[in-house]
Amino acid sequence: MARVVLAMSGGVDSSVAAHLLRAAGHEIVGVFMRHGEPLTAASCASEKPAANSLLPIIGARADHKQGCCTASDAQDARRVADQLDIPFYAVDFQQDFGRIIDYFIEEYTAARTPNPCVMCNNWIKFGRLFDYADSVGAEFVATGHYAQLLPAGSNEMALCRGLDETKDQSYVLFGIESRLLSRMMLPIGGYRKSEIRRLAHELDLRVADKRDSQEICFVPGGDHAEFIRSKRGDSASAGEVVTSDGRVVGTHDGLERFTIGQRKGLGIALGEPRFVIRLESDTNRVVLGTKDELARRELSAGSTNWLVDPPHAGQPCQAKIRYNSPPVAATVTALPDDRLAVVFDETQYGVAPGQAVVCYDGSRVLGGGWIE
Repeated sequence: MARVVLAMSGGVDSSVAAHLLRAAGHEIVGVFMRHGEPLTAASCASEKPAANSLLPIIGARADHKQGCCTASDAQDARRVADQLDIPFYAVDFQQDFGRIIDYFIEEYTAARTPNPCVMCNNWIKFGRLFDYADSVGAEFVATGHYAQLLPAGSNEMALCRGLDETKDQSYVLFGIESRLLSRMMLPIGGYRKSEIRRLAHELDLRVADKRDSQEICFVPGGDHAEFIRSKRGDSASAGEVVTSDGRVVGTHDGLERFTIGQRKGLGIALGEPRFVIRLESDTNRVVLGTKDELARRELSAGSTNWLVDPPHAGQPCQAKIRYNSPPVAATVTALPDDRLAVVFDETQYGVAPGQAVVCYDGSRVLGGGWIE
């Protein structure tokens, strides 16, 4: 069997993934990725001797919680690795993760709505972690994502939705290079969350009832606007709130507090529902309008990534415009300069620049791009 580097977060999904890989006979190297805001690193090393001298171990402890990358998460992952008798190491990716934070701040500053989880998968989990796997002679990289890799012809793998549609995470994996699919493992993609919890209980894993992480890992308090201001050091994105006809109806303290399609938390009563229909980075204005003004029948996207041959003739598909949005009927056409165009069968609301649009053929991910 193969040597597999498994990203272990200390949660139930990656913990059960470790068991499934081990039960299949693979040689597992568990890795906790220390990639949040700079802080004292967690002491996550297993007491077992290092199986490979190329694997760095972080030795100091951190006392405070941060998103899904806390010292307690690292300790949970270490205990699971000890229980399953697999080597476990903590790898310092903080410097690499600074790129994710920079992207996050720059997108909000440009009045776009970023998706750092997609970028983390592209750049770190299935980017830098592959470099790490190569350095220790591992053939595969595995994670606890709810998505599936299924055969799709000779020596070809297809990225597909997870069996549990309520937990499917294929959307955030669309940006992975197609050449890497054959070296990925997604052990829990063919299970439902309830089954993963049950397995964890049967294995007597202490993380069996641990809650899923809901926060952006580097914004532990959940207030991304405050995080951005603390990093940027000013209130340069404060401005006016206006209606679509230009009437000033209020002020705001930062564009980063808003996204296209937002209705709640506007702090302004206009007698009827109003939505954010546009954010203007040049004027710092938040523009409000009716639901009809939010409607879109098409979009364009850039920086595309295709996991199949790019569709140039307008291929029918199902398109998702946000992680939590259902896929809807559309056609997609690949354009020059790494761009694409999507035309929806029915009007959609909340198409937000900066978010990813991901296109499917049934359960298979075709590819996607970043909404312009």
